Amino acid sequence: MTGENFAATGQLLGTVLAVQANFYRVQLDQEDGKMREIRKMREQNPPHPPHLPHPPLLLCTRRTRLKKIGQQVMVGDRVVVEEPDWAGGRGAITDVLPRQSQLDRPAIANVNQILLVFAVADPPLEPYQLSRFLIKAESTGLDVLLCLNKSDLISQREQQQISDRLIGWGYQPIFLSVKDGINTDQAARYLSNKITVIAGPSGVGKSSLINALIDSLHLRVGEVSGKLARGRHTTRHIELFELPSGGMLADTPGFNQPDMDCIPEELIHYFPEARKRLAVASCRFSDCLHRDEPECAVRGDWERYEHYLEFLDAAIARQTQLHQQADPESTMKLKSKGKGQSQYEPKLESKKYRRISRKTQLQDLQELYRDEE
Repeated sequence: MTGENFAATGQLLGTVLAVQANFYRVQLDQEDGKMREIRKMREQNPPHPPHLPHPPLLLCTRRTRLKKIGQQVMVGDRVVVEEPDWAGGRGAITDVLPRQSQLDRPAIANVNQILLVFAVADPPLEPYQLSRFLIKAESTGLDVLLCLNKSDLISQREQQQISDRLIGWGYQPIFLSVKDGINTDQAARYLSNKITVIAGPSGVGKSSLINALIDSLHLRVGEVSGKLARGRHTTRHIELFELPSGGMLADTPGFNQPDMDCIPEELIHYFPEARKRLAVASCRFSDCLHRDEPECAVRGDWERYEHYLEFLDAAIARQTQLHQQADPESTMKLKSKGKGQSQYEPKLESKKYRRISRKTQLQDLQELYRDEE
């Protein structure tokens, strides 16, 4: 059933803004006819409070029926709310509308685009790290918007050099400075009337940008560690914030290196410059991994090709590890070494070298005595 059909029945519709333990903070739709009727009734019938929050917010539980059928409620979900307790600000989620999109990490539904925020300085821009975030964002299938903060710390010439480089990657970055208010309005226009996930390494100014876009918020802002040239994490959970121009922005917990959990054969399609090559030519083999295969249309002198090869090795290693875990008869295991290195080693036969417990020895003796009797 669509949202329009639910609205026609007079039920309350809303969006889940945050998940707190077993409770869900739901913002009800502002233009819902049922809400206008309730608001009018409350204003005309004291001793109820004279008005509701606008837009109304309820702290809801999930109906047991949804739990039994395994229906998860995520941040960003469109939900049906019943039995509202207006005085206590409570309600119950009775249904979840079909999702337009879904991300698992971070766990959020109905996202339209991903906003990647990096800094051009303090901490310095690292092409490999940026490329890793871009690949992770591309793997979601959503639109990707790239903003580079702290542009006030570099010259116009340096900005142009970075811009030319990223255009070669297939991205048109927005240079901004939250500190000086440069181009934050331009970024806001791209977020209007959409649900956007903001991501990027810690310390680049994500929370500061959200505070600039939404005046009423005062998110905690962390400093950059002088020793590591990295930011300290300040975001602890996923939460949706309403933008003044319409739309919502999701702040996500900071992380330094996204997992390379894509299928090796699909990795190449997450590079816009490689997609451009594949649009006009094709490889000889349909399962080409673009390394040493003959007549490959992708392998060549493009800047991020070395990044692709490193990410491919990581994706293959992860896939091999998953196969090893799925095969209990496997004789190899992946063992981590120093400095982020890993290698496969033979694993001992299960329980062959395990010492028998005293409890088991005692049970065996008891069985032996019974047999002799």
